[in-house]
Amino acid sequence: MKKTVLITGAAGGIGKQTALFFADKGWNVIATMLSLDEAESLKFHSNIKCYELDVACSESIESAKQKIILENPKIDVIINNAGVGYRSFVELSEDKKIDAIININWLGVVKVCRAFIPVFRVQKSGLFINISSIAGLVNLPLGSFYHSTKQAVESFSECMAYELYDLNIKVCTVQFGNAPTSFQKNVTKCSTTSVKSYNDLMNKVTDLLQKKSNKNTTLTPLIINKLYKIAENPNKEFRRYTIGFDANLMKFLRRGLGYKLFNCLIRKYTLK
Repeated sequence: MKKTVLITGAAGGIGKQTALFFADKGWNVIATMLSLDEAESLKFHSNIKCYELDVACSESIESAKQKIILENPKIDVIINNAGVGYRSFVELSEDKKIDAIININWLGVVKVCRAFIPVFRVQKSGLFINISSIAGLVNLPLGSFYHSTKQAVESFSECMAYELYDLNIKVCTVQFGNAPTSFQKNVTKCSTTSVKSYNDLMNKVTDLLQKKSNKNTTLTPLIINKLYKIAENPNKEFRRYTIGFDANLMKFLRRGLGYKLFNCLIRKYTLK
């Protein structure tokens, strides 16, 4: 029997490429997205079924869930991939944008897991792969909101893994750096301000991240292949998988240098 994977945020970026990769490997793919208007390049693949699902809305998740379980007898893996970025100074942050990133990046993961745990429990098996980020392990300038949501995903996933262990429901997180997708271009940023140091920092950080994303040409295939390997051979123990040179380097430096030296290093390259 073919295995089945559900992927949130599958309309573009890594979510879309992961959906196509799994489908080409013979998996049944449940590709979810905000609107089926975004499904044009996926819906003609014989192994992909597309569903509308807004991870920020409990009613949307429940509605999609009922359709999904009627049409798919078993779900083996759920990849919580949907996510957005928000780059802003705390002073200038906006309630609606804070709410949006929390509702999608963190509560979206929480609500999807909550909805599908009963499905996995009845099946007596299942795997949640929660996409985090290197931002879930280290802290960088202008990441107050994005980093907070990703660290919340890390904590939530580890805690949840304890309670699901005896039910044969597995949990892991995946962290990586800046992949060359449209994500950085779509990050919401605060407007230019009257504070020169704010403007200078925003421009420098945005430029650094975009350049880094453009250089990481081999990262996306690494991520997708790793997701596939995890799905094919899930580990019963909770695991954090770090993918790519940048993410592994940052994790090593943060652990090896300690907070003070790591902080000095980051300030040297971003604040001067």
